[in-house]
Amino acid sequence: MKKEFILAFNELMDDKQLPREIILNALEDAMVTAYRKTVNASSAQLVQAKFDMETGDVVVFAEKEVVEDIQDDRTEVLMSVAQLEHPEVELGEIVMVESTPENFGRVAAQNARQVIQQRIREAERQAQYDHYRGVEGEIVSGIVQAISPAGITIGLDRKAEGIMPRNQQIRGERYRIHDRVRGLMLEVKQSNRGPALIVSRAHKNFLRRLLEDEVPEIYQGLVEIRSIAREPGYRSKVAVSALQPGIDPVGACVGIKGVRIQAIVRELNDEKIDVIEWTTDTSGATGFISKSLSPAKVSGVYLDETGDMKTATVVVPTDQLSLAIGRDGQNARLAAKLTGWRIDIKSLPEAASDTLFKLQNNPEFATESKLEDMKEIVTQIEAILVKKDEGRVVTPEEYQVMTRFIDRVEVRASDRRQTLLEEKRKIEQEIMSRIPSPAFKIPLEDLEIPLRLSILLAGEGYSTIGEMMMQLEIDEDVILALNGVGPKAMESLKGAIENFDMPAEEVAVEETVVEEELSEDGVPVSEEDVELADEEQDDAKDEEADSEVSFEEALEIHEAEQAEEKEELFTKDAVEKDPGGLFPEEKKQQQKKTKKYREIEYDPDHDVTIVRKRRKGEDEWEDEWMK
Repeated sequence: MKKEFILAFNELMDDKQLPREIILNALEDAMVTAYRKTVNASSAQLVQAKFDMETGDVVVFAEKEVVEDIQDDRTEVLMSVAQLEHPEVELGEIVMVESTPENFGRVAAQNARQVIQQRIREAERQAQYDHYRGVEGEIVSGIVQAISPAGITIGLDRKAEGIMPRNQQIRGERYRIHDRVRGLMLEVKQSNRGPALIVSRAHKNFLRRLLEDEVPEIYQGLVEIRSIAREPGYRSKVAVSALQPGIDPVGACVGIKGVRIQAIVRELNDEKIDVIEWTTDTSGATGFISKSLSPAKVSGVYLDETGDMKTATVVVPTDQLSLAIGRDGQNARLAAKLTGWRIDIKSLPEAASDTLFKLQNNPEFATESKLEDMKEIVTQIEAILVKKDEGRVVTPEEYQVMTRFIDRVEVRASDRRQTLLEEKRKIEQEIMSRIPSPAFKIPLEDLEIPLRLSILLAGEGYSTIGEMMMQLEIDEDVILALNGVGPKAMESLKGAIENFDMPAEEVAVEETVVEEELSEDGVPVSEEDVELADEEQDDAKDEEADSEVSFEEALEIHEAEQAEEKEELFTKDAVEKDPGGLFPEEKKQQQKKTKKYREIEYDPDHDVTIVRKRRKGEDEWEDEWMK
């Protein structure tokens, strides 16, 4: 029995991949359920089951009352029986006693099978959920088990099943049963039928994880993936940047002869991948946007940040227009997602025509570009455009003339827009400096304004009182232009802001900067060096004074120094007993002061006075002779 039980227990533990304690607890709970069914025990009665792993036997303990005469053996036990396990028990007490029924093993196996299976199934599902919750967002591998119109079922580790819906599959891929596939563990949810595991091959993070696996520089943190734009099955664009100087991020991702990127392309069913170097600088944004439209060649990129959304006007040759836009606008759409700019793509003749129109009809544009100085080139552009409309061949030189014309006008306009943008930012900074800083932390809901107005303003992006005050300072007509905001609402808004009790601003404590003393060489002098120099000066003064005193004066100095030493010892003892007895300055002076020891002797043979000095910490004495 022992051997069979242990073999069955170990086989169940290996098959379900569950810890020993979980299976043992499931078996004990099943035995308790079987006992209740066997003896028809109440659910309020405490019942416990214990397995003996050495013999394989099960022992059931039940809570019973100690009595002299048994009326219900399910809840009562004799005094003599209870004393076998609890010698000090008394009548009326409730004790746990062994209550294993006869032939309980066979009966329990019949009644507890379903309970054991249910408990083990629940523990298995919880273990699966905990495991895959930890790998959410990582790549997993599995075997295709079933294919349906809604998706495919993938067999994963721990006997779990993942679902790859149709919208998470790469277009054009065909799956067969028993094929091994890799995918991203996109989502892990708990359901009544166990964990729901959603696997994806179409998500952009699947491409991110593949790059981390294939490119060691990304995994080690030398190269960072800044942005990914992907349309699965067709084309992806990846922007990368180097975190250390001297590293080529694009070359690291592509690999020698494209080995690294080709491995990812094969995994994604020949999906085209463009790797571009990321830049956040506005001056480098033109090159970034130009590269993001690859494989199309770009003639010029002109930025406009004055509007609500950053816009980039891209000019391409006529034969590159369709390539830059892509099938159904795919290439332009991916470039816009990757860069975060709104991209307006124009052919060279179209851009020249638009620029000429703005130059002739916009006074500010004409003044900035100096139309009078461009009469000759404007005449050439008009002739080239007429020639293009008539279907005649336009020479490469004429295309170059159009390119130079567009670049000259648009660059000046872009510089002017940049100047206006900087002036606007300066005005905003000035207005922001006049508004109390706590206002930018207080929610707009704290204002005493109607709830409808608060919801309306919050929907327009105004979340704090400071933002609202700033907008009213810049241009209050923007608020009045909102649907549902009239003069009365504007008055109530201004009144609420004026009457709002704004908390005081926190005053920053300025730190006092101590100027460093410099030596003759210009090197900063530390405090220890300054103290040492002061001590040397004091010693020099003392030595100079000692050399000029007489014998009587030397005796007076010696007695005074002894008295001073006694006073210092007394003060030191007082400080040790009461550290707060002296001011910090006095403590510091006492700590810095170096004690000097002197002995004075008179030599009658030579008629001289000898003053002996010894510093603290030195064993040798210095003799000075005074007549």
